Amino acid sequence: MAEATVSERREIDPDLLGKFAFQVWSYKMGEMVSSMLHIGDELGLFGALADAQPATSHDVAEATGLDERLVREWLYGVAAARLVTHDDGAFSMSPESEALLVDEEGSLHFAMGAFRGGLGDTALDLIIESFRTGIGMTYEQQGPRAAAGLARTTGPFSRQNLTSVILSGLDGVTDKLERGAKVLDVGCGAGVSACLIAEKWPNTEVVGFDPSAIAVEQARERAEEAGLENATFVEAGAADAPDTGDFDLALTFDCLHDMPRPDIALEAIRGALAPDGTLLIKDIRSRGDFSQDQRNPMLAMFYGFSITSCLQSALSEPGGMGLGTLGLYPDKARELTAAAGFTRFEQHDFSDAANLYYEVRP
Repeated sequence: MAEATVSERREIDPDLLGKFAFQVWSYKMGEMVSSMLHIGDELGLFGALADAQPATSHDVAEATGLDERLVREWLYGVAAARLVTHDDGAFSMSPESEALLVDEEGSLHFAMGAFRGGLGDTALDLIIESFRTGIGMTYEQQGPRAAAGLARTTGPFSRQNLTSVILSGLDGVTDKLERGAKVLDVGCGAGVSACLIAEKWPNTEVVGFDPSAIAVEQARERAEEAGLENATFVEAGAADAPDTGDFDLALTFDCLHDMPRPDIALEAIRGALAPDGTLLIKDIRSRGDFSQDQRNPMLAMFYGFSITSCLQSALSEPGGMGLGTLGLYPDKARELTAAAGFTRFEQHDFSDAANLYYEVRP
């Protein structure tokens, strides 16, 4: 006798089924719209529309040198997604859509760094395999788009707040930077924060460490383009931090939860810091309790980031702690820093929607 299907074993409510089907297919629509966002950003379509609006598909195609038929389909697609407006054959952008989709330098809300064109077959295969082996994909294996995209995602908030608000909110740090300090940026990525500090305080020496050769190369290019001689970048992990005891400030921005062994990283950073030095940890807002974290309407997205990136990196070595995107909540951060020899811990909220900041001292 054939085994009963799910529909035969349990009665299905057609109304609930319709609502759930809509929810599921809405996620697929999000995937497709995400692709259109990436295409529009990569090809400069949003910028061209913003400059020429109200504009027809012919106007945008002419401005970008792209095929009009494909541009037309893209414009109707992003209009259907309510990202741009359509009126009598012409398309326009609101000031709010420009802030999110075009204004990378001036808008705190610029979002396009998060839309990177999908995972790609190689990364997806590595993620699938990680479920079988328990060993995740390294950050390096995620490729250049991951490093560049993260820099673009975090860049707007850092440019407008790092030197003026965040570092100024720490006890005595900006005075040291003004006089001339030593800064260690652990997990520096593409060098956004390190270069901002080096540019603001030319008397200060900034050293960025990152295990990704791709990220380090992007950081070096950023520093060279800005003409910064006081920022250097080294392909190295956090455990390689020099045991010199003379760094005035160390940073770990959105990276401790990605590390297989954040405990070892913190011990190494403790050895690099001067007795009166400061460690500033920036990490994802989380309470460490799923029922409380569910208040975050973007929680599923954070778990998606974890499965495809953060937890992958955190499990990329045997014995990795596997914190993942939401794993360095305040109590865990306090526990790990205390175990590494830090004695003072202060939590800051700098109105960063995604992150909290921890000021930690020996």
